[in-house]
Order: sequence, then structure tokens, then C-alpha cells
Amino acid sequence: MLCAVEAHHAGLLGGRTRLVPRAKLRPLAVTRRELRRLSLPDGLELADPEADMPRPGRGATWVVGDAFSGKVQLAWLTAFPRRVVIVDDGLATIRLLELLSGRAWTPLLRARATAGPLRTALGAAAGLRLRLAARSGKLSIFTALPVPDALARAVRGTGAELVTHEFAWLRAQPLRRPRPAERTVVLGTSLVRNGLIHRDRYFTWLAGLGSDGPVAYFPHRREDPRDLALVGEQPGITVYDGGAPAEMTLRGLAAEQRVLSLPSTAVTSLRVLLGPRGVAVETVEVPDEWWTAQAAPSLRSHLSMFAHHDTGVST
Repeated sequence: MLCAVEAHHAGLLGGRTRLVPRAKLRPLAVTRRELRRLSLPDGLELADPEADMPRPGRGATWVVGDAFSGKVQLAWLTAFPRRVVIVDDGLATIRLLELLSGRAWTPLLRARATAGPLRTALGAAAGLRLRLAARSGKLSIFTALPVPDALARAVRGTGAELVTHEFAWLRAQPLRRPRPAERTVVLGTSLVRNGLIHRDRYFTWLAGLGSDGPVAYFPHRREDPRDLALVGEQPGITVYDGGAPAEMTLRGLAAEQRVLSLPSTAVTSLRVLLGPRGVAVETVEVPDEWWTAQAAPSLRSHLSMFAHHDTGVST
């Protein structure tokens, strides 16, 4: 949602954009509330949430975040928007770029997804449709992620437009939310709930942080509530209400504070937002013994892209 606002502000979507959040999703509701407190770009309408995804009209520019959604892919095959713009959806964006620039019949499926024949066929057909849009100059991808140079060249070689940004709109907004008082801010992770790292290793690390001084913990939107309850029981750790993107919640941190995070796409955007303020955003390397058998080497490699400042970003 935030990336869609940035895409409109950057002039990528035309003069008027209607942004429709999906209903009954708390993170989207919280983000919408936070956006309404800011000065939205001219021509952007922040619509009420809707249960069903609006179908793109013929001749319209259609902006989507989740390119691996079955509903989105079905709409690509049954509707005929003039142009498609895909906005940042975290690590899934890098996978999408790799699949789009790969073999023609490679289906667009989530990493680690188990898909049957019909779902695989839908993903393959959607991939063909997107590649056709790219060759026709009708596909754009808008992202704040560090896209390696070789991958960026491959994507642009398909005819797609790849546009990177640095949250120009958000950085220009006034700071209204009070920042946490704790010097150390930890970003929560979905790696535990997804079964990719061992829960006990993660909690042992958190306990060590809390013993060194007060810690503010901002949950990941997909963390298990039972895990969050355990985090809140750790001495020295205060769990803050999550939901809104970290880019919106933490952009007012001061130079004497620091952010710690396991490898995450939020690391990249927070460095863009907080670097000029002198705030250190540090990635905690995941020790080998933390990973579970479900964490494939390809996933670990993807995550390592966001661990360091020098990522070979293409602009």
C-alpha cells in the first residue's frame, strides 16, 4: 500500500489513482489509518476497504502488489488493462523478477509453494501474459529493494520497465508519531512462524539483548501471537503495537538509537529513511545452527542480499 502511494507520487500511475485495500486485514487497516494522517499526493484517492478485488477496466493502469495471488493471476487472464504496474511486495518481488526473466513457461508461484496441476497451469499462463505485457512495453515494476545489476539487466531485457525509489514522498512528510524511548529497536521476524529458524535459538538471542538494556520490539505482521506473548515476558523487552509498516512507524528515530533486524527487506528501506538521520540499521547474520531443514540454500542466499550495505543496486 505504501509503495503504491510512492508510485503515484513518482508519476508512474498517471494523474488519478484509486487505492483499494482488501477488507478484514488488520495490517492494511492500520496502514490506511496511518496514511490518512499524512498529506497524500494530489490525485490519489484512498478508498474504503472492499472484500472483492476490483477488476481492472479496459484501458486502465492496474497496480498490484501480490503477483503470486491466484485471484490476481486470474484477473490478468480475463481482464485487459492497458498497463500493469507491480509494486514492491518484499522478498517476493525479487523472486518475481527472477521468474519473469527466466524461461518462458516457468509458472509464477511463491517460493516453497506446493501447487497442483491447475494452480501450476494458472501460474504458467499468468507468467506468459506478463512477459507479453513486458515485450509490449506495458509492464512496470516499482521497488525500493536492491536489485542486483545482472538481474536488473535481465528484467529490462524482457522489455519491462524497472523503477527503483527511495521513499521520496514519505521522507517529505512531517514526523507526528512519538518515537520509542529505548535505544535499541528490534524488528520482529516471520522466520520463526514460517518454520525457517529454530524458536529456542531466536528467543535465547532476544533474552541476551534484554539483559544489556531496554529493548523496543516491533512485531512482524505474521508473527504468532503466542510467540509475541513470550517475547513480552522477556526482561527488558517492551512489545509495541505492530501493524503499520516499519518505514512509517520508525522513520522518526534519533541518531543515538539503533535498529537490529534479522535479514529482511525492511532493512533496505529503513537504511534509506534513517541513514540521513544518523541511525544505525544493523542486520543480524543468522548463524547456521539457527536454520531449520526447511530453509533452502536459495532462500538463505536471497535473505543475505539485505544483510549488507553494498548490494550492487541498480538505479
